[in-house]
Amino acid sequence: MSPKLAAAIATAVSLAGVAAHADDMKKDGAMEKCYGVALAGENDCAAGPGTTCAGTSTKDYQGNAWKLVPAGTCESMETPAGHNGSLEAIEM
Repeated sequence: MSPKLAAAIATAVSLAGVAAHADDMKKDGAMEKCYGVALAGENDCAAGPGTTCAGTSTKDYQGNAWKLVPAGTCESMETPAGHNGSLEAIEM
């Protein structure tokens, strides 16, 4: 298995776990916007110029697109794009 494929699979599994945990956290309201971690077309909102809102990011891990994640987990998320999640838009 190639290193890129292995990293992509690991990220997908990690984000799936976060998503499952996020459903529980949404009930408590303990969520935060995390920039740079959404896959293309899977952002919750804000994807920069030329986009409208949810589902409009055009590339994986786009720095100006965010996804809701459980509070306190964003900055520890690592992506195959070589950056961690951020509480503010990431300039790329």
